[in-house]
Amino acid sequence: MEKLEEFKILAEQWSHQGIEYLQQVPPTQLYAAIGVLFLTTLLLISIRLVRRTKSNTVLLSWLSGSGKTVLFYQRRDGSSHQGTVTSMEPNEGTFVFHTENTTKGKIKPVHLVDVPGHSRLRPKLDEFLPQAAAIVFVVDALEFLTNCRHASEYLYDILTNANVVKKKIPVLLCCNKTDKLTAHTKEFIRKQMEKEIEKLRASRSEVSTADIANDFTIGIEGEVFSFSHCCNRVTVAEASGLTGETVEVQDFIREYIKP
Repeated sequence: MEKLEEFKILAEQWSHQGIEYLQQVPPTQLYAAIGVLFLTTLLLISIRLVRRTKSNTVLLSWLSGSGKTVLFYQRRDGSSHQGTVTSMEPNEGTFVFHTENTTKGKIKPVHLVDVPGHSRLRPKLDEFLPQAAAIVFVVDALEFLTNCRHASEYLYDILTNANVVKKKIPVLLCCNKTDKLTAHTKEFIRKQMEKEIEKLRASRSEVSTADIANDFTIGIEGEVFSFSHCCNRVTVAEASGLTGETVEVQDFIREYIKP
């Protein structure tokens, strides 16, 4: 009790001294100090709010003909556009997936961007990467072996991109057109692409750093490359944009863009 009384007396003394000091400060200086304190507090709150605001942008990317644009329309309105959609400009829109239209409660719309797969238009991907929350990299499971090398090079460039590495942007390797009998399985595609990326790691490490366009390297030194070695999460899924079997794609997106 004695210590409590001593603390009360000390607190009262500090309070009186503080009031006396403030009374001696000119009003203009006092108002200026209060204004600075208010603005600083407001700025800190704004920064924290901005940091907490997560992006709702998801990118669809790969080579032309993989079916990624059909996946875009499937998620938007459930249509396949007869499976023949060619895009030379980014298709983008902010919407709730058509399968969620009957869901009760608030659902966060997804900003889905279908980036053209033509080699001359790939730089457009760099425009959207800084705001991406996730990437869906679409592979044609039917024509995979024909395009395996090109697909692996493209994916390698994405996985070594500074934005992807620093922000640890998750990537879904989506094996499309798996409804066809001659389509390759997702496990086969994963293993083949890991082999190709391992070759790329070896060949590009021999090139001088001045000639390397990639921002970072991937994998573990001394070990054969695996997607599990990436600092960001890389998962593999199957889909069929033509038949509407895109549940795994939607689940992946919703894992990072919460409803």
